[in-house]
Amino acid sequence: MSRAFVKESDAVEELPDKLISEHRNLVTPEGLTLIEAEVERLQAELAEAQQASDRDAIQRASRDLRYWKQRLATAEVQNPPSDSSAVAFGSVVTLERDDGRIQKYRIVGEDESNPAKGKISYVSPLAQALLEKSVGDVAHAGTGEAEIVKIE
Repeated sequence: MSRAFVKESDAVEELPDKLISEHRNLVTPEGLTLIEAEVERLQAELAEAQQASDRDAIQRASRDLRYWKQRLATAEVQNPPSDSSAVAFGSVVTLERDDGRIQKYRIVGEDESNPAKGKISYVSPLAQALLEKSVGDVAHAGTGEAEIVKIE
């Protein structure tokens, strides 16, 4: 049927899928738990939207659920590093910036990153500058430099 014969109120725009990162989907065990919880939450949200016949909510929940199911299917769980001699995925790194500030970051997967809470994605420029470095090494950090003072 031509769209000319569809009532405006009956037309439902398909929401575009969320973009999936081109990088490996590395996650910490906690990150996997977060992804699983998000899938469960969205399944419940979708069921509620279907029960209410809310097409907009169905579209949003369906799109988000597709994204998180894909992330769950491709998750590669990385256990915390057993060796703290060099920065690796899952490491907690304490830095001293060249202005004297002390900052602490955990290197995590893309979906669990939250810089405000001290979690940075392993693909971020700062994490990339830190990976495989040791205590005492200096890394480029933003517009300055930072020395690694502790690796956990």
